[in-house]
Amino acid sequence: MSVLTIKDLHVSVQTDDGARPILRGVDLTIASGQTHALMGPNGSGKSTLAYAIAGHPRYEVTSGSIVLDGDDILDMSIDERARAGLFLAMQYPVEVPGVSVTNFLRTAATAVRGEAPKVRLWVKEVRETMDRLSMDPAFAERNVNEGFSGGEKKRSELLQLELLRPKIAVLDEIDSGLDVDALKVVSEGINRVRESGDTGVMLITHYTRILRYVKPDQVHVFSGGRIVERGGAELAETLESQGYERYAGLDLASAGSN
Repeated sequence: MSVLTIKDLHVSVQTDDGARPILRGVDLTIASGQTHALMGPNGSGKSTLAYAIAGHPRYEVTSGSIVLDGDDILDMSIDERARAGLFLAMQYPVEVPGVSVTNFLRTAATAVRGEAPKVRLWVKEVRETMDRLSMDPAFAERNVNEGFSGGEKKRSELLQLELLRPKIAVLDEIDSGLDVDALKVVSEGINRVRESGDTGVMLITHYTRILRYVKPDQVHVFSGGRIVERGGAELAETLESQGYERYAGLDLASAGSN
């Protein structure tokens, strides 16, 4: 079983006016086979946590630790983190002109697995995965994210997730912009990955609709750069009915204590 442990994490983002503190002491542990939903209003720190885990250069960890299976990932480069078993599905996936989805996937799988997949087996694996995600086979020959709709981009991220089989998957608002049918397909993909027992999922979202299809083991509410409440799936239902207003005062309290 793999475990990602985040302890007392403080992160600042580089702006034109200098470093601005965003995360103010985050503690979180995710294990294989678990799904943790991170919820909260815009600017509360959810995506900052995702970028800090991935190693985005604009996000500086000023204190605290992120440890995967006993290894401090803060000492790793971005590609080393990916090879160690971390995966980030971005909220706004970038276009990669001139690189086909097929070549991109095989290159990524080679880097993560340590050897190139055998072509015949790989083609079969990709086709079966695409079929589960209701993707047209011709999609594999398109350039990565170039001209993709929002739903196609999110399915492409899920295709990568299912093929790369990471230890920990960070999914940053993978439900944004999806219609009901696409949401169900994406949710089924997340559930397949989780039910394999090999991957822990950090699901960052504003809304509860995806949690009707992907049942979280724990829900964590962000406010003011901290986790201010934790609970089971029922906490998401409370947020649906009450919103985030009751946490608004905690933003100032958190900022004032740092």
